Amino acid sequence: MAEHDLVIRGGFVVDGSGASGRETDIAIKDGKISELGAISGSGREEIDAKGKLVAPGFVDIHTHYDGQVTWGDALSPSSNHGVTTAIMGNCGVGFAPVRTSDHDRLIRLMEGVEDIPFPVLAEGLPWNWESFPDYLDSLQDRAFDIDFGAQLPHAALRVYVMGDRGANREEATDEDIAAMADLAKAAVESGALGFSTSRTLNHRTSDGQPTPTLTASEKELTGIAMALGQAGKGVLQFVSDFNDPQKEAAMLRRIVEQSGRPLSVSLAQADVSPDGWKYLLAEIESAAEAGLDMRAQVGPRPVGVLLGLELTLNPFSGHPVYQSIANEPFEKRVHMLSDPAFQQRLLNDEPDADNPFVKSILRNFGKMFVLGDPPDYEPTEDKTVAAIAKARGTTPEAVALDLMQADSGRGMVYLPFLNYAQGSLDPVKAMLESPASLPGLSDGGAHVGMICDGSFPTTLITHWTRDRSRGDKLPLEFLIKRQCHDTAAWVGLKDRGLLKPGYRADINVIDHDGLRLHTPHIVHDLPAGGRRLMQHADGYEATIVAGQIIQRHGESTGAKPGRLVRGAQSLN
Repeated sequence: MAEHDLVIRGGFVVDGSGASGRETDIAIKDGKISELGAISGSGREEIDAKGKLVAPGFVDIHTHYDGQVTWGDALSPSSNHGVTTAIMGNCGVGFAPVRTSDHDRLIRLMEGVEDIPFPVLAEGLPWNWESFPDYLDSLQDRAFDIDFGAQLPHAALRVYVMGDRGANREEATDEDIAAMADLAKAAVESGALGFSTSRTLNHRTSDGQPTPTLTASEKELTGIAMALGQAGKGVLQFVSDFNDPQKEAAMLRRIVEQSGRPLSVSLAQADVSPDGWKYLLAEIESAAEAGLDMRAQVGPRPVGVLLGLELTLNPFSGHPVYQSIANEPFEKRVHMLSDPAFQQRLLNDEPDADNPFVKSILRNFGKMFVLGDPPDYEPTEDKTVAAIAKARGTTPEAVALDLMQADSGRGMVYLPFLNYAQGSLDPVKAMLESPASLPGLSDGGAHVGMICDGSFPTTLITHWTRDRSRGDKLPLEFLIKRQCHDTAAWVGLKDRGLLKPGYRADINVIDHDGLRLHTPHIVHDLPAGGRRLMQHADGYEATIVAGQIIQRHGESTGAKPGRLVRGAQSLN
């Protein structure tokens, strides 16, 4: 009779502690790691991991599966990339608490901020909750491929308490703040892992209105944070434009000092201020050195928009000629764009749009790249649309149209708008190396027609440990620790992220040499027939959640051991 549920034999184990890897076995019993070393007993199932990397399951602390978990049971694309625990409810957007009259308002906000279409959310969300604890209760008994935790979104909280005043960004009264604080305390006491907010103009509703939390006062933010402090639970997650970096960084530090709660904030290199991240990171590092729990959430590659005829945007989205066919079915648009006369009309047209993103970013052909297969996330200048046009003796518009018409109209171009201001990932390396940073910002589950960054963990352990040719690499053991132990510990999940006896058996068996990303592609598997970007990878031999194999060789086994994680976890 087998002594173990599962035995992984002979793998190169990088345990998540930062220690050097070693070849050894791992035994699993009742969803937990029971032994490490030379395992003599047999398992009901065994994996021959000789020559393979064995690492803890990845913990992704920045996703947006708040809607997807209500209608589906697979948190893909994250679960396709070794993620075994995903934390949702970031950037202040989500669906609870909510009054019935505000359902559409929260959908429009999520549609605008995270590019999840209104029909998808309107059909998919069951709305069988009002309070945040109700929302968690609605998910409690459901089974998923991986674990996930939720954070309380500030926008939903503000609208719930203040109604139109909250949506219109009016200043919260003392009574408003007290009510929000009470609800925040109740949320973390019922299992929310934290509270999130947004202070960026990039986050708008689908009808163009800024997010309700954009101008929330320090008093409001501190009042809510203090409620988490009183509960002694929960983390704080912020995203900000940092228009006044010194003032904003000082405010964040004061919030942590007063509340005693950990706070992370999104950090990336912006084109408009290529060195601005250095000041912010230094401020966060200074706070951390002073003993404050502050971290920068950073991505391992550019945050880039994918542009194409099948996607939300393309370089002609602001052109009246393209707008005349924009609502036609995809196949018909592709056919019309193949007509030389229509092509010429389009190429002679000029953009006419009020949206600054459409007007400026989508005309930046010197920043649009051929993504390639496998995708190149640190491309050189010669791969830009502008450079290709110069080499061909034609216009960038003609090249962009040609690239998008490839693969029966499914071709894409890649426009990195963060972390690539100088055409190098050296700034990202510096952010990743900082002792005050954490890998995050994948936005798994969001931006379904523009961005496909749920594969960030795969980039982290391929590009940075193996493939980078335009600069120094980073140690595998260091990055595994960051993506597993450090992220889990940050959000209070101290029962995972390490391969040691007693810890949850969330494990990846990876062919590190053969790990390869595929180019993103469109699938139509959302409610109301909605489409989304999906990305797969070769090389994930097995992904294990709570001792059960959920994926083998990139294919689902059908196992659904994942559950909602309510509150911080410790070793039993």
